[in-house]
Amino acid sequence: MIVFLLIIFALYFATIAHLIYGFSSVKIYDEIGLKPKTKFTIIVPFRDEEKHLPLLLESFSTLNYQPELFEVLLVDDDSKQKFQLPRFEFRVSIIDNKRTSNSPKKDAILTAMQQVTTDWVITTDADCMVNKNWLLTLDNYIQTHNTSMIAGAVTYDCNDSFLHQFQQLDMASLQGATIGSFGIHKGFMCNGANFTYTKSLFQELNGFEGNDKIASGDDVFLLQKAINKAPEQVHYLKSTNSIVTTQALNNWKTLFYQRLRWASKTNSYQSIYGKMVALSVFMGNLGWIFAMIWSIIDFKTAGLLLPTIILKMVIDGVLIRQADRFLNSKRTKYLFLGSLIYPFFSSSVALYSIVGKYEWKGRRF
Repeated sequence: MIVFLLIIFALYFATIAHLIYGFSSVKIYDEIGLKPKTKFTIIVPFRDEEKHLPLLLESFSTLNYQPELFEVLLVDDDSKQKFQLPRFEFRVSIIDNKRTSNSPKKDAILTAMQQVTTDWVITTDADCMVNKNWLLTLDNYIQTHNTSMIAGAVTYDCNDSFLHQFQQLDMASLQGATIGSFGIHKGFMCNGANFTYTKSLFQELNGFEGNDKIASGDDVFLLQKAINKAPEQVHYLKSTNSIVTTQALNNWKTLFYQRLRWASKTNSYQSIYGKMVALSVFMGNLGWIFAMIWSIIDFKTAGLLLPTIILKMVIDGVLIRQADRFLNSKRTKYLFLGSLIYPFFSSSVALYSIVGKYEWKGRRF
């Protein structure tokens, strides 16, 4: 059993070390000096977001980008109360979602695509806010790179509570793995809150065809289809100008369901590397729990297992801190405590996602 645990840890350490190297290989791009040319359509699916939508729209109104070069399509997915749209300098409209699959968000994007007239499309979420140079940096990158799909970073707007800080540490680990995988040319993950692609590529890939029965994955599955078809066209924009900020959740149950929703799509990954990373992380966290328990029960094995337990926390900390420095102006707290709790949280989410159901925004999946 000890030998098996040591093999699991060796594979885990190799995986995380590879991602750390990959993260460092992706260079920062913050250029905004070129004259804007690209026209964008920003698609925002929403449901009962009257609290958050005004903040997102206000952040759009402060964009350092000509209003005539972008428009916003808000897709209402059966909200209880109709959102009253304020007037803005940029074009913005609300359309109703047309449900055709088991995925409300994919349906919303497909619904919006019927009205998109620009070649470039961006998806984001209603509970987000964007940097003033978000579109300008994307435009400059598009002008200087041959690309049809661009993944971008997401971070949390969080307070100093442990729950919020825990989410930020988790987000840093996810973003670290995402950027790291692009750095070693094995991208398999992205975030739909900051995802840009051409309408022509979306049509060429037949949109979400093949995974429309899965409730989530409007971002990851599309990314993996694009990488399988044209890997050289799929890029990661590592830019502090283009980081999108989303709201942290305020209770553990909702956080668990959100992570469950994210984990539920892993089995359907097209990326073999993505599946290997997911399995390695799951086995590494589960192995860490067994190693901790075994070291407490049998002190004779502690000398062998404790160094690996500590090493896991150290190598995780390197990836998290690396990503956190990029995502945040101030350092996230509770890294040590979060590292102790995270294996239990992550393993529970992974195991429950195999058989369990979850609720999200009033719906059960």
